[in-house]
Amino acid sequence: MLLNVCYGPINNKKIDFSFCLNEFGFISPWQCNGDYMSGPGGGQKVRLLKEALEEMKNEDKVILFIDSYDVVFASGPKELLKKFQQARHKVVFSSESLIWPNRHLEDKYPHVIVGNRFLGSGGFIGYIPNIKEMVADWTGKDNDSDQLFFTKIYIDPVKRKSINITLDSKCRLFQNLHGALDEVVLKFEDGRVRARNVLYDTLPVVIHGNGPTKINYLGNYIPNTWTFETGCTVCHQDLHPLTALKVRSQSEYPLVVIGVFIQQPTPFVTMFFERLLKLQYPKNRLKLFIYNQEAHHERHISSFLKEHRSLYQDVKVVGPEEEMDEAASCNMGFDMCRKDKDCDYFFLLDIQVVLKNENTLKILIEQNLPIVAPMLTRVGRLWSNFWGALSAEGYYARSEDYVDIVQGRRVGVWNVPYVSSVYLVKASLLRSELADYELFNSNTLDPDMAFCHNIRLRSNKEKPKWFKTVNVKLSVKGIFMYVTNMHTFGRILSTDNYQTSHLHNDLWQIFENPVDWQERYIHENYTYIMKDKLIENPCPDVYWFPIFSDVACNHLVEEMEHYGKWSGGGNKDTRIQGGYENVPTIDIHMNQINFEKEWHKFLLEYIAPITEKMYPGYYTKFELAFVVRYKPDEQPSLRPHHDASTFTINIALNQVGPDYQGGGCRFLRYDCSIQAPRKGWSLMHPGRLTHYHEGLPTTAGVRYIAVSFVDP
Repeated sequence: MLLNVCYGPINNKKIDFSFCLNEFGFISPWQCNGDYMSGPGGGQKVRLLKEALEEMKNEDKVILFIDSYDVVFASGPKELLKKFQQARHKVVFSSESLIWPNRHLEDKYPHVIVGNRFLGSGGFIGYIPNIKEMVADWTGKDNDSDQLFFTKIYIDPVKRKSINITLDSKCRLFQNLHGALDEVVLKFEDGRVRARNVLYDTLPVVIHGNGPTKINYLGNYIPNTWTFETGCTVCHQDLHPLTALKVRSQSEYPLVVIGVFIQQPTPFVTMFFERLLKLQYPKNRLKLFIYNQEAHHERHISSFLKEHRSLYQDVKVVGPEEEMDEAASCNMGFDMCRKDKDCDYFFLLDIQVVLKNENTLKILIEQNLPIVAPMLTRVGRLWSNFWGALSAEGYYARSEDYVDIVQGRRVGVWNVPYVSSVYLVKASLLRSELADYELFNSNTLDPDMAFCHNIRLRSNKEKPKWFKTVNVKLSVKGIFMYVTNMHTFGRILSTDNYQTSHLHNDLWQIFENPVDWQERYIHENYTYIMKDKLIENPCPDVYWFPIFSDVACNHLVEEMEHYGKWSGGGNKDTRIQGGYENVPTIDIHMNQINFEKEWHKFLLEYIAPITEKMYPGYYTKFELAFVVRYKPDEQPSLRPHHDASTFTINIALNQVGPDYQGGGCRFLRYDCSIQAPRKGWSLMHPGRLTHYHEGLPTTAGVRYIAVSFVDP
């Protein structure tokens, strides 16, 4: 396929120079599956090249023959021609450090003093007569190996001399990435980006992501797709804003099937469904496919659907009783969209995804890409839902830009080899290039890895965003996957160490998922306490401030009642040191429900900053922690006493009026009472010496408080 014609002087003559890529397959149907590393193939390229050369008569014409969908140009014809001239040979092949497909031919290769020794058939440049001579003897089949064919010519001393072939051993013209990832880095210079081979200190013109090592992360930059001066230069091209689609009513929005996948016990599932409900997208243009493998979460799904099922156009639920594995469930979800003629997109959403951006779905649709994921990370870690590069074996490799992308120092839409957890797929792909039902199946790979591997093997007519910078018009092989960090989207939960042995298991997540724990359980006004002076002072040296959300109060009370082993309220108490309680209450200690570590973490993170502000000079050391229950027919009040603490934290866990009557706390020395404690608010007061106090009678209902004694 002739892509461009330009002229450059070689030996004081004007040479007709043509870019010719191996995309002859778009003239004749391409027969190979693109997975050249799994075995021989590519003979069709040689046949089509041979046929095309028969029409070319100009002996001064220089042909550049390269693979296409995994290739980017770092510079133009002028530099390429100059370096070709400097090679002083009629045909120059790209080189590799690894021999393929027949390693037994290694001894027949000429030795080189410095550089790569082995031929790579994915790129070569030369004069028409010499290339014609090189392919003249081709009689192979389309599935024969072009690599082996050219290798045998090169290792034959007579043919090598006759055709005048050499290798670009130091990667001045061509850079093959397979086996050489560690040798190549990005070089930013004056608004342009080059790939630099640090081993040979060269700047190759043609970059080829051959084998499993595709071009993704280099193609995101070269030659000027992303620079430090301009940022991303193509991220706003070819967008399809929903407003531009002339959406006048909800019925004109694209129809999206959202696939929710629950593979394992996961914290904060209730919050997941609350966020799903808040997605800014017409619910009547959404269908839900919910796959749940965990019986523990059936109540969460049932509760959500009981209240909101009617909002969605359709809902399908696959429960644990169907004993379907992860791969089968993903295949089924995709097929639900594939077979629905009205489906425009499939939005895969794993249950551990925390989508904070309510416009995520709209943003992804407007990107107008075949497969696109919002970038998410795990709090405090570099773990994310994409890979920047692949290893030679096709597994995870960290690209040099990965950390900068994850930490937001580089912002754009990135072509990547792997996405997971949450991404949007065009339904048109599922009915064409991805029509294979078993996209997630593999004997060796996890389902998400199998899916991405299958994507990389498929072909379609989508152009990667960076390809526009090459300034050529052609169809490109390969379905490309993208991740965008142009917006802040959310995060991914940790499911490590998540136990389901409690009533409200999320209470125990303060260590594993501290941000989500805070959103669920800490009062919405807590962060304004210092800034807006929300700390009240109802009595001398007594401070009152919001700390717990209503959900936290409810969960803690319900957890204690679920445990049920309340103390008898007597002086003898084997739970404490010495075994004797001077001022007994009806209570349950935090360590009785294995919540002591989590409670201490809560006190250190959220209470300690306030105590150290209000009582400066004291180091916060927490001792006893427990929940007290007051009932008129059980223990309605508590006699005047000093606490066994330097100061005490007392959190109201329910509301006077709806839950109980009476109650409160009176400080006798100051004749000062707090008779209407606010749910979720904490009283903080000195315990010994000055603040002799009593618990006022609860006259109706049940009152609960959480108490912690603090000592310096």
